[in-house]
Amino acid sequence: VKGLATDDFLIAMTGLTARDVSSLVGVLTGEGLVVRRETPRMSGTMITAEGKSAYEELGRDSPLAPSARGRVEEVYAAFLPVNSAFKGVCAAWQLDAAGNPNDHSDPDYDAAVIADLGAIHERVIAVLSPAGEAVARLGRYPARLAAALSRIQDGDRAAFARPMSDSYHDVWMELHQDLLLTAQRERDEADEG
Repeated sequence: VKGLATDDFLIAMTGLTARDVSSLVGVLTGEGLVVRRETPRMSGTMITAEGKSAYEELGRDSPLAPSARGRVEEVYAAFLPVNSAFKGVCAAWQLDAAGNPNDHSDPDYDAAVIADLGAIHERVIAVLSPAGEAVARLGRYPARLAAALSRIQDGDRAAFARPMSDSYHDVWMELHQDLLLTAQRERDEADEG
């Protein structure tokens, strides 16, 4: 779902404590399934090629129960139209009404885009409702999306789409990838629409 996962991200995704995440990362590192990167700019955990293979094998050996898989498939199908609308809102955040780069100097324009994002947020929360019942991990996305939206509404423009900052866009992209992985689907034209 993420190239480099910070410890805070792993805690948010798993619901584990910091201590448990540290312990688990230690075990997975020892097994060669993940590596730790510690740099002054960014620290975190990355899955290795061996880890990806182990994940795929786990999916084959322990697939979702048919009822859970059916729910995830339904959530994924309902997510796609909302994803398309979200892309439009992101484009509006990046470009003004005239198609020029949005320099965020027009507070009314930005407020309208943020209001549109709020509407998209309500739609995606409704779509995700059954996902957490099927796969607990998927049930953590609504709170993460709500936190990013709250930051945006409080004036943090970076919380909209700044990469690697747990922005709304970051969380959305992780959600999309997680739905694909959980449903064992490949990204296709429907995902790009």
